Amino acid sequence: MAAHLVRRCSWLLRAATRLAPAMAPAGRPGLARAAHRTLASSAPSPSSHSSGSWSELLEKEVFTPFAENQEVDQLIEKATGPEELLRLLGSGHCLHQNHAALVLIRLCRLLSEKPEHKATLTQDARLQQLLYLINSQISTVWNGTLVKLLRSLYVLSLPTASRTLRSAEQEVRWRLRRLKYKQLAFLVESSATYMQEQGSQELLAELLVHLERRWAEIEDGRTVVAMMMKAGHLSESLMNRLEDKCLELVEQFGPDELRKVLVTLAAQNRRSVPVLRAISYHLVQKPFLLTKSILLDLAYAYGKLGFHQTQVFQRLAADLLPYTPSLTSSEVARCTKSFAFLKWLNLPLFEAFTQHVLSRAQSITVPHLCNMLLAFARVNFRPGQDQFFSLVHKKLGVELEGLDLALQVDVVWALCVLQQVRDVELHAVLRPEFQAQFLGSGSPKDQSTFQKLVHISATAQLEHPEYTGPLLPASALVPLLPALDGKVTPLQKDLQGALRGLLGTADRGSFTVATQYGWVLGEGQCYPCPFHRKGSPLSLTVLTRLSCPSPDAEVLLDADGQFLPVRDFMAPHLVLPCGSQPLPTGAKRLAFLRWEFPNFNSRSKDLLGRFMLARRHLLAAGFLLVDVPYYEWLELKSEWQKGAYLKDKMRKAVAEQLAK
Repeated sequence: MAAHLVRRCSWLLRAATRLAPAMAPAGRPGLARAAHRTLASSAPSPSSHSSGSWSELLEKEVFTPFAENQEVDQLIEKATGPEELLRLLGSGHCLHQNHAALVLIRLCRLLSEKPEHKATLTQDARLQQLLYLINSQISTVWNGTLVKLLRSLYVLSLPTASRTLRSAEQEVRWRLRRLKYKQLAFLVESSATYMQEQGSQELLAELLVHLERRWAEIEDGRTVVAMMMKAGHLSESLMNRLEDKCLELVEQFGPDELRKVLVTLAAQNRRSVPVLRAISYHLVQKPFLLTKSILLDLAYAYGKLGFHQTQVFQRLAADLLPYTPSLTSSEVARCTKSFAFLKWLNLPLFEAFTQHVLSRAQSITVPHLCNMLLAFARVNFRPGQDQFFSLVHKKLGVELEGLDLALQVDVVWALCVLQQVRDVELHAVLRPEFQAQFLGSGSPKDQSTFQKLVHISATAQLEHPEYTGPLLPASALVPLLPALDGKVTPLQKDLQGALRGLLGTADRGSFTVATQYGWVLGEGQCYPCPFHRKGSPLSLTVLTRLSCPSPDAEVLLDADGQFLPVRDFMAPHLVLPCGSQPLPTGAKRLAFLRWEFPNFNSRSKDLLGRFMLARRHLLAAGFLLVDVPYYEWLELKSEWQKGAYLKDKMRKAVAEQLAK
C-alpha cells in the first residue's frame, strides 16, 4: 500500500511539473506553482490565482492533473469505428493512464454494435500494445473507469491467463473498500456471467460479500431491483438483505419496478410473503397505469408463487379484459394458466378468452388449445359456447395421436372433467398397447399419468354406458394402492372422530377403502404428484397430497335407517373384493365427503374440476353423498353440534334420493 501511495505521488509530481510554467512568480515554491496551475480550472474565483496557501488548495478535493476535457477525450468519444481508436496509439497524442482505459472501453462498445469486427481486432498488434499499456499503468486508472475497464476486458473474451485481465481483477480487489456501492453493483450486474465462465469466481465471491455487508448504502430502487435480478440468485444472504431494502424503498417503485421484483421472485421461486404483501398493497392502492405486458407478468408471477390476494386479482382481471382482443394466442394461453393456477375464475375474463380462441380458430395451435383446456378443467369452467368444444374435438381429431403420450392423457382427462369427452378419445388412450407404456413403470411421472388413466377408465365405465371399447383391468390397480403415511389434516381428524362417535362400533364404517375408480375412501392420501413440484409454472394434476378428494367414511344404512356392518356385504366398487352377502333390499351406501379449503376455487364455494369429477364418479357408482365442506364444519363448536350436523346431513341425502 505504501509503494502504491509513493507511486501515485510521484506520478502527480511529474504531471504537475509538466504543467508548470517556465518562469515561476517570485516567492512561490515550484511545487505550489504547479499545483496552483493544476487546480486553476476548479478554483471558485479568479482571486485564487494570486492567493491561498498549499493547505487551502488541498481542501478543494479535486487534486488531479486531468480535470480538463482534453482533445484526446473528444477524439475517443467521437470515434465511430475501431480503426479510429487504434490510430490514436501512433498519432503522437499523449495518452495518460485513464485515456488508454477509455480507448479500450469505447472499443468494446463499438464492437457490441458491430461484433463482426471482433475476430479481426483480436489479432491486431495495436490491440496488444494497448493492453500492454493498460497493464503497465493499471494502478493509476480511476475507480469508475476501472470498473468499466474490467467489464470490457471480460467482453473481449481474453484468455484466462491474460496479464491485463488478472491485473485489472487484482486492482479491483485492492480497491473494493473504496469503490462506491453503485460501482460494485454495476460490476456484478454486468459481469457476473463472465466471471463465472472465465474462472473469476473468487473475485465474484468477494464482490458479493462486500455488497452484502454494505447493503445499507443502497439509496435508490433501481439498484435494489437490478441487484435482485442479476445477483440475488448468487447469494442467499445477499438476497435476504435486498428483500429488506426492497421493503424499505417499495413506496418509490413504479409499476415496472414492481413487475421486475415479482418476476425475479418467481424465477427464483422465493415466496417472500412480506415483499409480496407490500407489492400487493401498492398495486391496489396506487393508480398505476398497468400495460398489457406488465399485467401478464404480474399474473404469471402471482401464479408461479401461489400467492393469493383477492383485490390484486380483481384488478388484474378488470385491467386485462380491455386488452383481450389485442392478445396473441400464446399470451391468452399463458394468462389462462396463471389464473387457473391461482384458482381464480373470473367469468367475464374467461369468456373473453374463449371468444378470442373462436375468433382465431384457424390460426390457434394445438399446444395453446391444450393449455387452455387444462386450465379450464382445473377451475371447472365450461364455456357457454358449444363452438369451443367443437373446435377442440376438430383439432384433436387430427393431431391427438401426435402429441406427447402424457399430454394425450392430460387432454382426455380434462375433457372428462368438463364432461365433453367422446368415445373415440376414450378409446385412443385406453387401448391396451397405450396402457402398456405406463403399466409397471416406477417413474413418479408415469404413475401419476396412470392415475389419470384410471379416472378416464372410470369415466368411460360410469358416465358413458354406450362406450364399448377397452377399459383398464381391475388387476392393474392393485400394485398402485396408495401407501398411507398416517398424515391427516385437522379437519379430517376432527371429522373422523365425530364419525366414530356417531357409528358407535368400528364395523359400522370403513375408513381406508381404495375404489377401482381411483379415489380413496378414508385417509385422504394419494400418489405424490410429480407435476406439482417446486418451480413448476402451473399444476394441472389430478391429485395432491392434502387436497385429494377423500370421503372420510363409507357406511351402509338399511331400509329403516340403521347402520349395517360394511365388510359383511359385497362391494363392487372395491379394488380388492370383500364380503359375500348381497345388500338387503332398500339398503343405501353413503360416503361422507370432506371438502377442505384447497378444494375450492378462490373466494368461492365452487369445487375445482378434479373434485367435481370425484363427486360425479362416486355418485354414479351408487353412493349417496354427504358433503361436509370446511366452511360449515368450522362453525360447529361442540361434539353434540357435530353429531347433530352429520345426522341431519344423512337424513337430507336419503330424502333427496327418495324424492328422485
